[in-house]
Amino acid sequence: QVQLVESGGGLVQAGGSLRLSCAASGRSVNTLGWFRQAPGKEREFVGAINWSGGNTYVTNSVKGRFTISRDGAKNTVYLQMNDLEPDDAAIYYCAAKYGYYWFGSYDYWGQGTQVTVSS
Repeated sequence: QVQLVESGGGLVQAGGSLRLSCAASGRSVNTLGWFRQAPGKEREFVGAINWSGGNTYVTNSVKGRFTISRDGAKNTVYLQMNDLEPDDAAIYYCAAKYGYYWFGSYDYWGQGTQVTVSS
């Protein structure tokens, strides 16, 4: 089993920044991803990181504004979000999988953290 706990969400003005954290515990995984879901919309894949090599991927809609990183000592993955826009408002979820492929299904999910962006 893997446990994931997100934190760092909150209210920010458009143009501001937030850093989300995802603390992982339990079995080792190879890929951690970030997803988001806004009210009335489907869940969207934001990006992911391979735990061992640190390779990252972010989707085009956030490229240049969001970055993903990890701290091995803390077993924590971060989603740094800069230049936030109202369309970025959503519940953000951390997810983990044993595979290496960015896309496809994930095995474990966190509870989510709310990000609200005021215009």
